[in-house]
Amino acid sequence: MKNNRHYSIVVKGRVQGVGYRAFALKTATLLGIYGYVKNRPDGLVQIEAEGSESSLIQFIKMCENGPGWAYVEKVEFNEFPVQGFKEFIVKY
Repeated sequence: MKNNRHYSIVVKGRVQGVGYRAFALKTATLLGIYGYVKNRPDGLVQIEAEGSESSLIQFIKMCENGPGWAYVEKVEFNEFPVQGFKEFIVKY
């Protein structure tokens, strides 16, 4: 879409091994966001997300809570040029 934005999001805390990637996939699908989520070797979760600004802000707010077993300390995000993702996937 013409007005889409791209946010690179890093989630810090107890966010691996708690269903965070599945949570991000479900949430992104509900909000019409495209991109991917993956675990990083340093214990953080990386999300590349594209969608409308309002959907992305809502997505980030939901990421701040995460799934029930997660403990999110911090969510950081920066805007980058849109890459044109066509779906939201979990990367391994």
